[in-house]
Amino acid sequence: MRESTGLFAEQSTKETGWVTAFCDGGARGNPGPSGFGAVLYAPDGTILAELSEFLGFRTNNYAEYSGLLAVLEYAIKHEITHLKVTSDSELMVKQIQGKYKVNSPDLKPLWEEAKRRIRHLKGFEITHALRAKNKIADQLANEAMDRGMKRENKPGAPAPAPLKAIPYPVKSVAPPNPNGNPMLRGFVRDGVVHVLGGVTLPEGAFVKIIKE
Repeated sequence: MRESTGLFAEQSTKETGWVTAFCDGGARGNPGPSGFGAVLYAPDGTILAELSEFLGFRTNNYAEYSGLLAVLEYAIKHEITHLKVTSDSELMVKQIQGKYKVNSPDLKPLWEEAKRRIRHLKGFEITHALRAKNKIADQLANEAMDRGMKRENKPGAPAPAPLKAIPYPVKSVAPPNPNGNPMLRGFVRDGVVHVLGGVTLPEGAFVKIIKE
């Protein structure tokens, strides 16, 4: 059953066992055109619903939380009481589990809303899995981005080529700095070096690139 054009499936169910959900979100550019996808399974393994929505110009983490919120809202609307969620966003999963603090002012309201919806359930579990085990939700998220990007094209413009959702950044440890100079961090996109932290380098400055 493919119901990827709206937020909710039309099918109404009331489950007494554990419903399993896989959710994913992505943005092409981070921030950039974004969307989420999710699939929910009944206790017997049959598909209850596939959710998919374009979110506009957002970050990966915003999209990941939006997928979780959509799953929770579906569960509440359809009187599902026990829910197991799997996501490939380690950041979101550990924030919901209380293992990571939520420092981002953009994510804090989403986290608070997710916790509020979780309190409506009698049983809730959330676990992290690699993207390879979340293929259907990932596909639905990309379909949402494809639809949204086509809608935003100007009349007569060619449709954008399908792109893969960019995974959220993985925290890494900076390499040692033997010279004692301040270590700046950044990333390279399209051959251009972008320095993080709002730091502006002087004109003609030389930089040393170290792959993390």
